[in-house]
Amino acid sequence: MNINKKVVMFAGKGGVGKTTVSCAAAIHFASQGEKTLIISTDPAPSLSDIFEMKIGDSEKKIKENLYALELSSDEVLRMWRQKFGDEIYEVISSFVDAEYEIVDYVGTAPGIDEEFMLYYIHELARQEKYDRIIWDSAPMGHTLRLLKLPSQFIEHLNQAVKVYMKFNIKWGKRSIFDIIQSWKKLAEEIVEFLKNETTFVAVTIPEALSILQTERLVLELCENDLSIKKIVINNVIKDECCEFHKQRILMQKEYIKQIKEIKGKIQNIEIIEILSFPYEIKGLKRLKEVEKNLF
Repeated sequence: MNINKKVVMFAGKGGVGKTTVSCAAAIHFASQGEKTLIISTDPAPSLSDIFEMKIGDSEKKIKENLYALELSSDEVLRMWRQKFGDEIYEVISSFVDAEYEIVDYVGTAPGIDEEFMLYYIHELARQEKYDRIIWDSAPMGHTLRLLKLPSQFIEHLNQAVKVYMKFNIKWGKRSIFDIIQSWKKLAEEIVEFLKNETTFVAVTIPEALSILQTERLVLELCENDLSIKKIVINNVIKDECCEFHKQRILMQKEYIKQIKEIKGKIQNIEIIEILSFPYEIKGLKRLKEVEKNLF
């Protein structure tokens, strides 16, 4: 798996081993001398379980060159409010009388936390604190919605500009138009960041539902001009040690064939198979075994 972009986003259906594969990739880049951060935006993060150490809202050193971060929804809201709260209030209060608590209400709107995470990772990449950022994303439904948010946000802001132009509203030191334009510029920067500095890795397993969702993910990424170069097939069985395994292998071969048909639709995409292990993957030692399959 040769990846040259700074931010690597792992995406896939829940339960396919996306976080495990993300952790193995992070270990690999760290072992290559790259200062690496793995960050989970999954609503139910499991980095702490896989690394077997407490990981929370502040960066935790796992080993040399490797750091991890699990952001809670409360921490995401706190950071969002700190960054955008005053501007949100300024815009809202220019139209209606409202207490500052309206900002907290806006913060609960669908997509706000996901939109902020895009901004947060965009800012992490710009700071150049890390050589590599591994992004363990939410399950695929969240991911597909997440990728559409910046473009949708730009559309909404264009409508907001029209409202401003109609009423010519001003408030405080800056016009509402200036604030909205700054948001629009940031959203456009995030779109370019996703296209130019981020690559996506789809993680799947050789089963029907996962294959269908993976194909949908890959096609939507391509339709949005986003880079996807790898599909990782997890939990592949090779050993025909019993009748159960023989039947599973026959089933998996059919689904692996379907995944390889996706490869025929997309140029320069690599298919990587990771074997099914007879034990749970937890801790650095076991993760290194996954890394060997991955790279």
